[in-house]
Amino acid sequence: MTSADLLVDAFGRIREIVHRAVGGLTPEQLAHRVNGEANSIAWLVWHLTRIQDDHIAEAAAVPQVWTAKGWDERFGLPFGPAQTGYGHSSEQVEAVRVDSWELLTGYHDAVHEQTVAYVETLGDADLERIVDRSWDPPVTLGVRLVSVVSDDLQHAGQAGFIRGLLP
Repeated sequence: MTSADLLVDAFGRIREIVHRAVGGLTPEQLAHRVNGEANSIAWLVWHLTRIQDDHIAEAAAVPQVWTAKGWDERFGLPFGPAQTGYGHSSEQVEAVRVDSWELLTGYHDAVHEQTVAYVETLGDADLERIVDRSWDPPVTLGVRLVSVVSDDLQHAGQAGFIRGLLP
């Protein structure tokens, strides 16, 4: 197994968990928050997908699926297209509402497709490339990709947990 194979598998697992977490849910269920400060399933899946889209697009030097494929318009959220959910307030979390679970999986699948197309091209040497010098030590592509996988799996798991709590 190559590094690229490992990454394709990891991102595929995220996709599977996302689909299980949201499949068949109503807009009300997707927006459900277990308390006034908790994230909703819709917000968690939108956010994890936005982060993946943002980070992969930057690393691959390609446009984000969110804006390039019109997903920002389809979602119609009340904040700018550069938003990824990082640092969102409770009110902003509440504002992430969707008409259907298919909207979430459609966007996630489009990002997954771009992600896989990119990571399939990577060799071990590519993972050493510095992608962010604002940290000490600077962040390599390998570390960035592991970070995205880790964060996405945590958020997808949280969405699955919330699904299990739905009334």
